[in-house]
Amino acid sequence: MTGPADRLGPDKVKLGVCCTLWWNDDFPAIDAGISFGQAVSEMALAGFQGCSIGHKYPSDAVALKAALDLRGLRVSEPWTSTYFTIDKMRHKTIAAFEETLAHVKALGGTELVVAEFGASSHLLPVDVFANRPIFTDAQWDALTSGLHELGKIANSAGMKLSYHHHMGTGVMTRADVDRLMASTDPALVHLLLDTGHAAFAGDDPLEMARAHADRIGHVHLKSIRPEVVSRVREEGLSFQEGVQLGVFTVPGDGAIDFRPILEVLADADYRGWLVVEAEQDPHKAVPLEYAKKARAYLADVLGW
Repeated sequence: MTGPADRLGPDKVKLGVCCTLWWNDDFPAIDAGISFGQAVSEMALAGFQGCSIGHKYPSDAVALKAALDLRGLRVSEPWTSTYFTIDKMRHKTIAAFEETLAHVKALGGTELVVAEFGASSHLLPVDVFANRPIFTDAQWDALTSGLHELGKIANSAGMKLSYHHHMGTGVMTRADVDRLMASTDPALVHLLLDTGHAAFAGDDPLEMARAHADRIGHVHLKSIRPEVVSRVREEGLSFQEGVQLGVFTVPGDGAIDFRPILEVLADADYRGWLVVEAEQDPHKAVPLEYAKKARAYLADVLGW
């Protein structure tokens, strides 16, 4: 069998990196003072082709595109939180999504990423496991119906919608992901496979990739440090505390072997973004150092 290096070439996948290596958008206090300009310059220097959008980026699409073009970068994805499981939030959720879509389209992007944050525990100073929501059947119906509407909006704009399973939310575990995939239309809703969030939740990202290979529309590659995961569980720590303790790290570090996961993607003829992500404290993990470590690891596995 040929390896991923033979089947995940630059004609099929693009390599991106999330700005969460440089600062944290959920927890702005996790910040070493790195500017937008320095961050995107370091992304390009490390050898990436694209990046996510963060809170330090220029809000004007023309200015942002010029800054990214200067460095040879494209937008890999934006982020839009959905609140379909909260009463009377459907209209606001759809409006926010349409605003994001217009912004991304102006930047030349084609990917849209969403996650349902109704009653999420991930932003709260509480046990992220014990306090994450368990959706009722009615909430599941509201979520899937809402995602179908967003998927239709994305498709009509020539863009692709991918759902991000996430710690502290109602779609956190493998069982949650299975239910979401079973209850949504493959033509409208794709899966964003996040290896770090899957492993943090206690599931095997390789098995998740195998189970839903034909639904994966976007990929976040991040690793975990198991000793920190154990501490979060045993001490009832919050998501923020886990991040600050270093629960996440980049490919080439931590506990996840990405080679078989990339094999699964290659077998499924995956085409799209492979985005390195690691929400870390930039005071403790020098962003450029970790970005280069991840890029070197991917160069070794992919051959480019």
